[in-house]
Amino acid sequence: MKLKQTQLLLSLLLVGFILSACEGGNSASAPVATDYSQDSHWLSIPDSTKSVDVFYLYPTAWSKVNPTEPNICDVDNPSMIAGSASAFARQATAFEPFANIYAPYYRQADGEYILSLPLAERDELIAGIPTLDAVAAFDYYIKNFNEGAPFILAAHSQGADVLMNLLAGYLKDNPDVYRRMIAAYVIGYPVTAQYIADNPHLKFAEGPDDTRVIISYNTQAPDVVPGVNPILSGQVGLVINPITWTRSEALASTAEGLGSFMIDPETLLFSPVPQYADAKVDIANGVLICTTADEDELYELTQHIVPRGVYHSFDYPFYYYNLRENAQNRVDKYLSK
Repeated sequence: MKLKQTQLLLSLLLVGFILSACEGGNSASAPVATDYSQDSHWLSIPDSTKSVDVFYLYPTAWSKVNPTEPNICDVDNPSMIAGSASAFARQATAFEPFANIYAPYYRQADGEYILSLPLAERDELIAGIPTLDAVAAFDYYIKNFNEGAPFILAAHSQGADVLMNLLAGYLKDNPDVYRRMIAAYVIGYPVTAQYIADNPHLKFAEGPDDTRVIISYNTQAPDVVPGVNPILSGQVGLVINPITWTRSEALASTAEGLGSFMIDPETLLFSPVPQYADAKVDIANGVLICTTADEDELYELTQHIVPRGVYHSFDYPFYYYNLRENAQNRVDKYLSK
């Protein structure tokens, strides 16, 4: 059995005990899931006025300020709370016109520490407390907020890694819940063919209309040398083009897109702009290639996070309105069945 699966199974086997510990009794040795009955542990609890929900997990939203801090932050860490709100504004709002967006705070790992780890150790770390919190939050959402509504799962980066564990565990163990999943936007972390093979209840999207599927891509410039992108850690992910919603390697030009949600380098504020990024699937390397972005300008903004040409921070903003239209389309297809 693959290491990630083994670690995930061990993590999920603890969930029942941990959730009961939250309700009464505690253990000094076992980690305890965050209590999601407290509104303060949610980034977003919307008024449920729409017929579809989105459950959103934000990307890495904090970094240690000194090396003596723990590698996993508290759920009420002020830096993470501020960073998660910023991520929500440039990512999750893509789904706002047609969905109620639920987003828990979850304890997460320090960004630099994650990227310093070998892949197996990274997976082990994320399968621990971050996944523990996400499973507890999703379980609470299903039992207390969802009310049987169809839903979309959406995440980015560390949140996407956590979401893969949720899909492989909770959704497999709860098929009645899984049947209500419209799609899972697992963006900014590679979803490999091996992951799909290891989880035969899951399938990767093939086009713009299929439902109960995973959508994923990782964006970079064409001159990024294989092995340089730290998000991939040598993995080759499955990729779908977020403009054409096909898996072919045909280039989708900016003229084919619906618009981006980009940062102003002066004000550092995000706002709607015409389609900024083209898109081309690179099957061999498992990435999405963008040739139209200003590589130097974006590197000035993200050089403390990723290498030059790695557009990780813009996976959602580049294709913001394309994501909105596609998610709405998949909702319509699901509801029409």
